Amino acid sequence: MTTITKDTPELTVRSWEPWVQLACGIVCMAMIANLQYGWTLFVDPIDQAHGWGRAAIQTAFTVFVVTETWLVPVEAWFVDKYGPRIVLMFGAVMITLSWVLNSYADSLTMLYLAAVCGGIGAGSVYGTCVGNALKWFPYRRGLAAGATAAGFGAGAALTVVPIAAMIASHGYQTAFFRFGIGQGLVVLVLALFIYPPKLKIAAPKKQTGLPQTKVDYRPGETLRKPVFWLLYLMFVLVASGGLMAAAQIAPIAKDLGVANQPVNILGLQAVALTLAISLDRIFDGFGRPLFGFISDRIGRENTMFIAFGTAAAMLLLLVYHGSNPVVFVIATACFFGVFGEIYSLFPATAGDTFGSKFAATNAGMLYTAKGTAALLVPFAGIVAASYGWYAVFAIAVAFNATAAFLAMFVLKPVRSAHIARSARAAEQESSLSGKVQSGGAVG
Repeated sequence: MTTITKDTPELTVRSWEPWVQLACGIVCMAMIANLQYGWTLFVDPIDQAHGWGRAAIQTAFTVFVVTETWLVPVEAWFVDKYGPRIVLMFGAVMITLSWVLNSYADSLTMLYLAAVCGGIGAGSVYGTCVGNALKWFPYRRGLAAGATAAGFGAGAALTVVPIAAMIASHGYQTAFFRFGIGQGLVVLVLALFIYPPKLKIAAPKKQTGLPQTKVDYRPGETLRKPVFWLLYLMFVLVASGGLMAAAQIAPIAKDLGVANQPVNILGLQAVALTLAISLDRIFDGFGRPLFGFISDRIGRENTMFIAFGTAAAMLLLLVYHGSNPVVFVIATACFFGVFGEIYSLFPATAGDTFGSKFAATNAGMLYTAKGTAALLVPFAGIVAASYGWYAVFAIAVAFNATAAFLAMFVLKPVRSAHIARSARAAEQESSLSGKVQSGGAVG
């Protein structure tokens, strides 16, 4: 049985309850995955239909990511205050509206409006599901956040082929319309079954050994902590390369001349672009809970160092051998396998560092780093046009290597000092509370 405590009495909840909540969150996340990871399938068909140009169309992707991320703290505040259900239902309506608008968009203005709606809806779902997972699993945050984020990473893997087939047979407008309504309905139904824990989750008998704060920091207090901004910087550095690849993997593959080359890897046969997108989603989704689980065992910073270092190595491989279709498929798959873990490690680290009570809002504020990183996606296109994609990969290598260094040699000591201060503050507060109660008893 999962034990939940409030003050002195201990109450229990059904052992399956947290896992049902986690499962509902994962499915909801899978329903918004296509808004980001399926977008690359629509870029060229939209351009062929309207002739707006890749850069203008990709601006819609940037608008989506910025809106999705920068509004999450607001949406998460509603989650912390009013619960997840109403926010999820609102998100379901907005993601449906987004793709329906995309299906009718005959101007860039309408395309950008749809991106705003999609960003608001996806942010509502994302912030709600991750925040709820952090609250239900405070002592396994890496695994819970990773499994939840895996829905967002791998959700598109199941629908890449159907969407591509529908675009080819019925046009991209039909694909937008049908999948938009279907995804929204699933989230709307699951929203009815999601709720937060009513009481505080008790610590397990076997301690995890992970450093965790003894204080629940309010969002305003979190923003005043240097460790928050260090995490934010690292998030931006790593997210920028991954978002660039996610948004433009189809144009990258075509420009490198590998998109339509047949590839056979361990019996998996397809043209390089289709196989790369499918494997990228699978590796991305699998990597999120895997690295979250590993971080619960060996620590957040150690796991970051391994993941960011591996990402730099895979990007370096693309610099020298990206025009080889087999290398392209394998390197991008491995890159996304370690890139996706930022969406499990950073929320888990935020929960460990700033506490559970305001976990949704605090993790949401950190998640805005993804929006900041999205601003670099158009810049990557400009660099590629002038110097080629290899220059973009080289910049991303430097970003990931820097983040790996910061994780091991800067974040680890800074966060340890922060948590030690929180422990002293909690002891002082407990001591003062005891003296007040003692004084009241004597009086």
